[in-house]
This record gives sequence, structure tokens and C-alpha cells, in this order.
Amino acid sequence: MAEATPGSLTGITVLDLATIYAGPFAATLLGDFGAEVLKVEHPRGDPLRTHGAQKDGIGIWWKQLGRNKRCVTLNLSHLRGQEMLLQLVSTTDVLIENFRPGVMEAWGLGYDRLSEQNPGLVMLRTTGFGQFGPYSKRPAFGTLAEAMSGFAAMTGTPDGPPTLPPFGLADGIAGLAGAYCVMNALYHRDARGGRGQVIDLAIIEPILMVLGAQATAYDALGLVPPRTGNRSANNAPRNTYRTRDGRWVAISTSANTIAARVMELVGHPDIVAEPWFTNQSERAKRADLLDDMVGGWIGKRDYDDVIQEFEKAGAAVAPIYDISQIVADPQYQALGTFQRLPDDDLGTVLVQNVFARFSATPGSIRWPGRRLGQDNADVYGALGWDSSELQTLSAEGVI
Repeated sequence: MAEATPGSLTGITVLDLATIYAGPFAATLLGDFGAEVLKVEHPRGDPLRTHGAQKDGIGIWWKQLGRNKRCVTLNLSHLRGQEMLLQLVSTTDVLIENFRPGVMEAWGLGYDRLSEQNPGLVMLRTTGFGQFGPYSKRPAFGTLAEAMSGFAAMTGTPDGPPTLPPFGLADGIAGLAGAYCVMNALYHRDARGGRGQVIDLAIIEPILMVLGAQATAYDALGLVPPRTGNRSANNAPRNTYRTRDGRWVAISTSANTIAARVMELVGHPDIVAEPWFTNQSERAKRADLLDDMVGGWIGKRDYDDVIQEFEKAGAAVAPIYDISQIVADPQYQALGTFQRLPDDDLGTVLVQNVFARFSATPGSIRWPGRRLGQDNADVYGALGWDSSELQTLSAEGVI
């Protein structure tokens, strides 16, 4: 176990009842900054435990997203399980769940009952479509949000199909948004003298916000974003380019000064003097011309030379990495982006570190994802359940 660092959320307690990604990720982020997170799983376990790659039968994703969480099992469809959850709720600050709307209420665990037990409780409800509306009862995953948000429609080559991301993009964005919403609710409660409250977070909405002013542009101008491949509809040159030795780099020229440096570097300073060049949208209309110039220059040079020349010119360029190159990169190493932790199952695991560095209250990873029900005895014992009672509850399928 890594040495704990008092984080900004030390003293805050969180019950993570959610499964897979969006809700649990929000809980992970809170735990990174010191919150005491209790992962409450059905005795079958969160499906995340077997999601994705495994080593020796141990899920790798779980080690990352289950970090900093103590783990107990509890069957909430069982009456005694519901009573035990109410005991846990009485001393907690935040409850995160992602059951379909109405499930918690059917168990007698709606916010009205939970808040009777604890008026200061903040409840984050993360679902695909929200708690109400015509789609609210539908099963939903992040993929559906990526489809319905416009992301897939604008992703891919112009002559290709709509393209989904190969990872949980919408879930990840929703997790970040969920942690932000919880912090707002805690601030309202603790700094403004407010009470607890319910946060209704629909996964289809945060990704829509991240995609920018789609609705505003459509309403004002009738614009529907097209698929542009690796290009941008807003500026150019912006693309991926292959070097002579087979490596790939990405270039962005969102600032006019950077665009000018790129074109001067690749031997076309005359383009910079064109009246349209300082207008990003006008540059985007001439992406073919600019890509030919930039791509032609890069294609005649090896990767190391391209990076060196761009850096000397003060132009924006980055290598296109896979994960093997990411973990070896000196910038990531300087930032401490990854941390190796001891692990009961795998010996050690490499996980992504807390992604921001606080000068006074830094976050920390105290341990990777723990075993199913590993903390049952400690947690339930503190509530007054002795070992024989816990054995009975286990035999009855309650824990």
C-alpha cells in the first residue's frame, strides 16, 4: 500500500454502487483526492472485474478503476441488504448509482428514504438518458451516447461510415462531469449551508457539451458538421502526416502565428502573405493545398528530423503514439503520469497516476483495485455485525 497523502477530500465518504465505467470513474476521481470510497457490489461482482484484458484471470481494468476503494458485497434486492445499506448511508456524504430509473425506489431506497436517514446525502444518479423522458427506461451504454450526441456522425473520413471511438469516451466524459457535479453539491452543502441533493446525470449530455457549439451553429446558420477525417473544419493545416521512415506525426495550427511558422518551415512563406491566410476558416477551405505542402515536406524527412525542425521553428507537432511509446516518453515520465503499485493478485501493477498536481493537497493512489468483498469483515464489523452473523448473511446471499 502506498503512503497516503491527505487530499482535499479527506474526510468525505462515498458509496459507489455503480457498475462498469461512468459512475465508478466519478468515484475513482473523488478517491484520488482523499475521499474514502466504499465500493458496494452485488455478490457476483461488478462486471468491470472481468471487462477487457485479463492476466491470470484478473481483470486489468479493475485494477485501475477500482483503486483507492474498499470493497464490500451487498445484495440490494434482499430486504436485509437494503437495511444494511441504510446503515451505511447514515454516515456517508455521497452515494453514486447507475441503476435504471425506478430501481432504487422499487427497493425502498429512493432519495426520499435515504435523505430521511441522512439529510446531507448527495446522490449522483448516472444513467444513459436521465431519470425521466421517453427514453429514460431504455437500457443504455456510452456507445449510444456517442451515436446520439453527433460524435459518430462527425467522426471518420468524408466518404466513410460514421465512426465510434474504440474506448468508453462518453462514459469517461460523464465520469469527469459526475465528479464535478458532486463537488458542486458538496460545496453548496458545506460552504453555503445547504442540504444534500440529487444529481440527475444523463450520459448523452456531457459529451454533447464537449463537442462544442453544434446546436448554436445549427440554429443560427443551419450548419451540420460533416465528417472531415483528421482535418478540422475550423483551421488548416491540421492533419496526420507520415515521415520518410514510416512514423506518423500530428500538426495543429489553431493559432495564426503557428500556422505561419509551419508554412515558413516547409518552404512556403509566400502563402503566409495571402489575404486569406489569417482567416482560419478560409485556410480550412484550402486544406488540400496546405496539406500537399506540409505533407510533401514531412514525407521527405525522417521522424527525428521533423520533430527537431518543428521544435526549432516553434511550431506545434506531436508524435502519434501507441501505449508502449507513451510509457517510455520522457515528458510523461517527468510528470509522473504512471505509478507502479504493489498488488495482492499480480505482484505489481502500472496505473495512470492522478492527472493533476496540486501544490497543497495533492491526490494519491493508495492501492489498486481490491478483491471482491475484501473489506466485508472490517466494514460490517464496524456496524456491529459479528463474524457468525456475516457468515449467515453470506450463506443467504445477502453479502
